Amino acid sequence: MATSLHSNQTSFLQILLAKPKPNINTPISSYVTIRCGPRSNRGPLVKGRVLSIEAIQAVQTLKRSQRSDPTSLPITVSKTLSRLIKADLIAALNELLRQDQCGLALQVFSTFRSEYQPELSLYAAVVKALSRNAMTEDIDRLIVDLEEAGGGVHWDDKGVITLVRAVIGSGRRESTVRIYGMLKKSGLLGSKDGEYMVGSLSKGLRRFGEVALADEIDREFGRFYKGNVVKLTV
Repeated sequence: MATSLHSNQTSFLQILLAKPKPNINTPISSYVTIRCGPRSNRGPLVKGRVLSIEAIQAVQTLKRSQRSDPTSLPITVSKTLSRLIKADLIAALNELLRQDQCGLALQVFSTFRSEYQPELSLYAAVVKALSRNAMTEDIDRLIVDLEEAGGGVHWDDKGVITLVRAVIGSGRRESTVRIYGMLKKSGLLGSKDGEYMVGSLSKGLRRFGEVALADEIDREFGRFYKGNVVKLTV
């Protein structure tokens, strides 16, 4: 029995000795953290923004066409954008705006408007990019297009406020006057929900020298915003 026990212990020791020793040069984990620097001077994508393959390819195709043969750009725009669904059109537009590719962005926006009614927040995003790139005359043309869209525009409070702030911030007096006219027709200014936009329009128009219009806003809609310190009588 002692012989058997000794034999078992010997066999166990042989198994242990036969196991290969771990290589200290072998990495503990097969996952390696890779940190990539920016590929260009552009900032990183906004957190949460995901572009589809179709949207990425559309952006790349438009930029390549603009560089190589600008005369063929209208044809390229038509062929490239006709294959995109609504979400991809918006994604491509926002990415071009982010890259300050405003000329291409306007092409995409024009295509989008031919098929869908953009929300006012999208107009505001275009206005901000145009202002950032000193393309202020294009802002006026954009607001004229918005005015011509007429009843198809959905004047939501958040979108209106964003657009009003963007246009006033860009210093466009004529466009601000147009927006006031559109809002007045829509009836949105005559409600308590229009409090902020009424105050912004009044201050903006007064800053642009449109004192008569600013007084009109204070007189007709001043009761809807707390910032009205101008006391006027009818």
